[in-house]
Amino acid sequence: MLSLADSIRISSPLTETRISTQLFGSRTRRGITIVRSSRRQARVSRCKCSATEQPQPQRRKQRAGKYKKEKSEEEEKGIDPVGFLSKYEINHKAFAQFLRERYKSLKDLKDEILTRHFSLKEMSTGYELLGMHRNMQHRVDYLEWAPGARYCALIGDFNGWSTTDNCAREGHFGHDDYGYWFIILEDKLRQGEEPDKLYFQQYNYMDDYDKGDTGITVEEIFKKANDEYWEPGEDRFIKSRYEVAAKLYEEMFGPNGPQTEEELEEMPDAATRYKALKEQQKNDPSSNLPSYDVIDNGKEYDIFNVIGDPESFKKFRMKQPPIPYWLETKKGRKGWVQKYMPALPHGSQYRVYFNTPNGPLERVPAWATFVIPDADGKQAVAVHWEPTPEYAYKWKHKQPVKPKSLRIYECHIGISGQEPKISSFNDFISKVLPHVKEAGYNAIQIIGVVEHKDYFTVGYRVTNFYAVSSRYGTPDDFKRLIDEAHGLGLLVFLEIVHSYAAADEMVGLSLFDGTNDCYFHTGKRGHHKFWGTRMFKYGDLDVLHFLLSNLNWWVEEYHVDGFHFHSLSSMLYTHNGFASFTGDMDEYCNQYVDKDALLYLILANEVLHTLHPNVITIAEDATLYPGLCDQTSQGGLGFDYFANLSASEMWLALLENTPDHEWCMSKIVTTLVGNRQNTDKMLLYAENHNQSISGGCSFAEILIGNSVGKSSISQESLLRGCSLHKMIRLITCTIGGHAYLNFMGNEFGHPKRVEFPMSSNNFSFSLANRSWDLLENDVHYQLFSFDKDMMDLDKNGRILSRGLANIHHVNDTTMVISYLRGPNLFVFNFHPVNSYERYTVGVEEAGEYQITLNTDEKKYGGRGLFGHDQNLQRTINRRADGMRICLEVPLPSRSAQVYKLTRILRA
Repeated sequence: MLSLADSIRISSPLTETRISTQLFGSRTRRGITIVRSSRRQARVSRCKCSATEQPQPQRRKQRAGKYKKEKSEEEEKGIDPVGFLSKYEINHKAFAQFLRERYKSLKDLKDEILTRHFSLKEMSTGYELLGMHRNMQHRVDYLEWAPGARYCALIGDFNGWSTTDNCAREGHFGHDDYGYWFIILEDKLRQGEEPDKLYFQQYNYMDDYDKGDTGITVEEIFKKANDEYWEPGEDRFIKSRYEVAAKLYEEMFGPNGPQTEEELEEMPDAATRYKALKEQQKNDPSSNLPSYDVIDNGKEYDIFNVIGDPESFKKFRMKQPPIPYWLETKKGRKGWVQKYMPALPHGSQYRVYFNTPNGPLERVPAWATFVIPDADGKQAVAVHWEPTPEYAYKWKHKQPVKPKSLRIYECHIGISGQEPKISSFNDFISKVLPHVKEAGYNAIQIIGVVEHKDYFTVGYRVTNFYAVSSRYGTPDDFKRLIDEAHGLGLLVFLEIVHSYAAADEMVGLSLFDGTNDCYFHTGKRGHHKFWGTRMFKYGDLDVLHFLLSNLNWWVEEYHVDGFHFHSLSSMLYTHNGFASFTGDMDEYCNQYVDKDALLYLILANEVLHTLHPNVITIAEDATLYPGLCDQTSQGGLGFDYFANLSASEMWLALLENTPDHEWCMSKIVTTLVGNRQNTDKMLLYAENHNQSISGGCSFAEILIGNSVGKSSISQESLLRGCSLHKMIRLITCTIGGHAYLNFMGNEFGHPKRVEFPMSSNNFSFSLANRSWDLLENDVHYQLFSFDKDMMDLDKNGRILSRGLANIHHVNDTTMVISYLRGPNLFVFNFHPVNSYERYTVGVEEAGEYQITLNTDEKKYGGRGLFGHDQNLQRTINRRADGMRICLEVPLPSRSAQVYKLTRILRA
């Protein structure tokens, strides 16, 4: 007899199996070994069940060797919590100790997670259980986390907004110890229909939606299973499952059993009972059940050897469970529609109702997948999105292969149209996606697509993390957008905001269950110091469950290819990144660093890259936290790319505050390449949406303004503006890492700023759009043509995917920058006046160099100063820039050229 506390380990029939138990009924404890014979040799192993016979643990030796054992295990797995420090030759004891403590905290956190979840994968798929889900047993299940609530109910148009019709049951069936509430909405029987005979009758709502009721009864299916599946002898206890219990009852309490306590004999021990059983079964017919036997040598403390037949065990284990018969009991969608009416029809509006210590509350469910944040001026509602399979979106295209370099087109759905209104997903598909493909980009990055209540916040104050913004269309519309982008070979990145959340209580997560510490920190720690947004409590397992599942949700449900993590400095520090940074390593490990936030980012990257190896993650951190793009096993945070935010700030400062002749080439290069740590993983951009949305101006507005084609701007000013616009984008794109980004419209010099409708502009949409008609203008079309050829330069010449640029010439006097990247030579002359007929720059290979891109060409709006004979240059055997070979190239003022080695000459 086995109890639940006994330890059982079972392996294959041909290997040893140990069972730690005891033989009840005898006065002595016996060790038992089960042995299964193999073809070569039967192995016998002995184990002792008595606790007194076990050796005492040597705790001091275990403690002494514990550290060495853990260290050796980590080394075997290739784990080094401070690995990236030695890689970059960083020697800082305090930060190294911080990394070791952080790694220990990560291990403890994973152990804590595994006490509640089967695996990290299971923890990051909470959307499969939480929220609203159709159950195959003709019902809808709703699960929500609200630990501060005392009562939970669903209200909506499906039940007349009643707070009592659909509530969670009492006890653990409706509310557990972790604060999760469970509500079941049973589908309603149609008039004249009878309930299903099978209590657990299931319906396949999606896969076999055109399949009806076959008419075969459950009894017929079960009879068919018993007749076809079981072999003779195997179904004995299935057909008469109470036979053993009835015989035992008859023997003990029947008319021929003992009538008094004195007549009740002592129950024989297990060995005697087993011998009696074998004697009783000696004439029984053969069975297909696994055969075994027990050998007893007769000694009082002998160990029983249980000998099993490996062939019979193998045959029994190879038998597949009768799942096909169970699946045959399922009915199709037509059978369900004929019998039931859905308890929650598609398109139903609903909210969750809580009774809390502070009174009743109505909230939009945290895991809602479709939300109307402002329903006709009334309180926000969630919308149940469950289209029938005939109308549900079906994916047509596979996700593109992960490229070696990224050319990202950043866009906002709402302002992507020509008209002064909020554009939709369908507008974006028909008008913007073809333009992005023509422009030569290989990825789009969408901002502001996750549901947010206030449009003027550009989507950064998220209220509903699992819902696409309803102002742009439906969830299926967004799926179609991503699918069409994939069909054009474009990756789709989502800018995700997990660094903070909207402080709105009626539609967001703030005070969700009536308490101040549900998803967020309490007190000042729970509010952003300057933005008023709420700060997540990353140390809470349920908050981690919510955020990790949210990342996985967008990949699984919408097939997004990556994430741009917005404003990490807001979450990594308790001062929200608004302290002055000097670059000292102590600033990355002092008391202001939120270790829980770091652990979340590590888990996020581990989960994403483990479940979806092709997913790309980009970090946006103004403080450039050490190890952003290093592997988590080496002490890093695990991102694929990081955004260099200082580059755009530098260009903006130069354009607005510094005369052209005072630009410092050394500062430009230093800012663009950083400290050369992980430069290959750097995402560079000259300008993104911040320059046009956050009260600023686009570079084109600064350089050429809104007066293109008008007499108010001179030809010289126009030439200066266009030349700098092209040069800034070319050097920013090619000098850094493997990724480049451009904001929608800036590729053709969009001169108007973006201003979302708000009270200060009387909620006007006049500047909340993109003027695509500017492409019909010569100047803007010329800028677009240059940007397109710049993208083709990388597409055809693989510029960004090559190694780091060899920056060998930086001259602040002549204002010339030159660098090599593979066979390509880049030369920039930023001087506003001086041109050079034969400027000397060093090269690595002797040969002929052909111009592949020239900013001064007339088709790009340049002066066209190059003759046809100057497009091909041959090297000279003279040392320059530390190299033994050089080129003498013509350099017009405010121009840049790209040369490619087309022919190698050997001396």
